[in-house]
Amino acid sequence: MTYIAKPKFHHPALKNNALGFTRRDYEGRISTLCAGCGHDSISAALIEACFELSIEPHRVAKLSGIGCSSKTPDYFLGQSHGFNSVHGRMPSVLTGANLANRDLIYLGVSGDGDSASIGLGQFAHCVRRGVNMVYICENNGVYGLTKGQFSATADKGSRSKTAVNSDSPIDLVSLALILGATFVARSFSGDKTQLVPLLKAAIAHQGSAVIDVVSPCVQFNNSPASTKSYDFVREHNEAVNRIDFIAPREEIRVDYAPGTVETVTQHDGSTIRLSKIAADYNPRDRVAAMTYLQSRHAAGEVVTGLLYLEDDSEDLHAHLNTVKTPLNRLDEKELCPGSKALDAINAGYR
Repeated sequence: MTYIAKPKFHHPALKNNALGFTRRDYEGRISTLCAGCGHDSISAALIEACFELSIEPHRVAKLSGIGCSSKTPDYFLGQSHGFNSVHGRMPSVLTGANLANRDLIYLGVSGDGDSASIGLGQFAHCVRRGVNMVYICENNGVYGLTKGQFSATADKGSRSKTAVNSDSPIDLVSLALILGATFVARSFSGDKTQLVPLLKAAIAHQGSAVIDVVSPCVQFNNSPASTKSYDFVREHNEAVNRIDFIAPREEIRVDYAPGTVETVTQHDGSTIRLSKIAADYNPRDRVAAMTYLQSRHAAGEVVTGLLYLEDDSEDLHAHLNTVKTPLNRLDEKELCPGSKALDAINAGYR
């Protein structure tokens, strides 16, 4: 396969983040996906999120499986760790890597075929175990690499250029809620304003963060009758909240009455005007989130936004009570404490 290298020249006027990096430092190779593919928009959102969070690229590990979506880690964060696994097995590889080195930020990039078909069991166990990761499903409802057959997430009755889907869909966000994910969201590749802060919040979250991103396939599944097309999602998008993300800093407190407006000065010197209104959607109620998703789906709407958040979540390392030092940094003394220590451990199971 031929790759076209990007020029290494950086314009001196490019904006720097807190670490001195520019957005160019978070880019990867030039994409070989179809022009207009929603997956490229997701890659651009990830570049923007990591740049704004001032993440050191070498602290990120990108893992993927097989499919158009699983090619995309090559198109962002070119200076990060990366591993392209076999079809549907990315979650197991990510889990092992996370157990070995808990200090990295793990981005699992998958697709609707890779996650909802051959990798469904892998997805389920990775989520229920609370692996500290951001699991991104680039969801277009078709197998783009094998000429557009419907995937398991395609809505019943949806139409492609050549067929009508007769099977019921698997909704990955509903499944993530059932499995105990502590951060669940859905977005649209064409909505950068919503997607970037969702990605930033997911990266900052401790535990399993799942983001299902509807990402139209311009070649096989962008017809007017497709429920994964640009036009359909824009016309039927039901956003449950307006999303923004602020990195942890010293707390700013305000106290003002409902129905009033308060001006608050931010850390960077800017000001915002807060208007207190009643919120209809509660992203901290797991059961209500599941009910809302089902009711809006029945109405033909695509619900986007932060669907569920558990504030005091724990990850796999907390569940297993592992040591703070990454396992790949432990030497022989810690890993092999001797026969007496082993005898004591065995005695505890008798």
